[in-house]
Amino acid sequence: MTAELTALGLFLTGLVLCIVSGAHLLYALLFGMVCFSIYSIYKGNSLKSTCLMLKEGMAKITNILLIFLFIGSLTASWRICGTIPFILRHSIRFIQPRFFVLCTFLLCSVMSFLTGTSFGTFSTMGVICMLIGRTAGVSPLLLGGAILSGSYFGDRCSPMSSSAQLVCSVTKTDIYSNIRHMMRSALVPFLLSCVLYTLFAGSHITPPDTSSAALFEEYFSLHWSVCLPAVLILLLSLLHVKVLWAMSASVLTAVFLAIFLQGAAPAELLVSLYQGYHAPEGSELAAVLNGGGISSMVHAGIIVLISSSYSGIFSHTPLLAPVKRILESQSLRLGAFGTTTLAALLSCAVSCNQSLGTILTCQLCQDLYSRREDLALALEDTAIVLAALIPWGIAGAVPLVTLGAPMASMAMSFYLWLIPVWRLVWELWHIKRARYQNT
Repeated sequence: MTAELTALGLFLTGLVLCIVSGAHLLYALLFGMVCFSIYSIYKGNSLKSTCLMLKEGMAKITNILLIFLFIGSLTASWRICGTIPFILRHSIRFIQPRFFVLCTFLLCSVMSFLTGTSFGTFSTMGVICMLIGRTAGVSPLLLGGAILSGSYFGDRCSPMSSSAQLVCSVTKTDIYSNIRHMMRSALVPFLLSCVLYTLFAGSHITPPDTSSAALFEEYFSLHWSVCLPAVLILLLSLLHVKVLWAMSASVLTAVFLAIFLQGAAPAELLVSLYQGYHAPEGSELAAVLNGGGISSMVHAGIIVLISSSYSGIFSHTPLLAPVKRILESQSLRLGAFGTTTLAALLSCAVSCNQSLGTILTCQLCQDLYSRREDLALALEDTAIVLAALIPWGIAGAVPLVTLGAPMASMAMSFYLWLIPVWRLVWELWHIKRARYQNT
């Protein structure tokens, strides 16, 4: 047990030093890979077999890396062809001042479901809503919480979401079956969030200034046809077409519209698919719409690749055995989901990122569930959403810093913490009911 605690302790020390010093999280993750590899060799595994373990872990997320590539292409092509500007321009027209915070939550939820990316949502729809909300006198504290909640709605349950695909990969489950289960478990938290955002908004809100949204008309042809990439990906998802094929069709349609409707030059378009959309220099559009592209996903891809390499060592060595024993002892009192929630909080807190937090939680709690589908839903209802509520984690801190919202907005991200709370209350009630019936 000493070797296990030493390896984990060194990794945690590296994470803490990175957080305190402001160093890049990748350094801590690489340091963790070295620590765990040395531990594996110490336990009698050869260098070759240890490398094979790392490779085995990375191989599990090959599909995720491909999806990252397509997400980057999609977020750039939707900007260039006018899909995102069209959605932003016309959706904001229907916002009522009294329900502005609620509308912000709903608009970000729709955008994140369509694109499958939380970062793409808060950097487009979220930024627009924050700009308009400030002119209407809406509290940035509440607005930041609504944007963060909506941004992770689709990150959790969209078929295009890389985190949803990650859960499928580590649990070996079907994405569409998982989505059906997720929709059911999220119904009550989603409705409660809508009620809370309406009540907390108050009534003293001035009519918002929508001039920033009208800016899109100066640079794009907002013909109804630019909605086709979004409509296509929704339709193909409903028909259970493989995500990679659905995203490919959407990107190709967006490229066609960008060339023939928006007048984009093919050579420039290819560059933009990689580097992201960049508005004309000096234009106000840059602050709201710049971004996307394959290059924007490289950082996330490296983090997921390194994080996933750990799972091979975790699977073939007793590295997590001490932590597992503690959690298993608590499962008798907290139940499987309560234990998973505790494991997810610890995993996300020490890993500082959603991917490693999800993988760690899966490794720690997979023996608590007899069905893989139940494990997948538990991960979606804990690690995926709780990662955005860790103040020093990239999942929640980066969006709020980008929006100019305070970290306290995490407390106003009702949807994110209502999901595990609702499930926890439901599970504990069933446990007590079963115990009462057996007495």
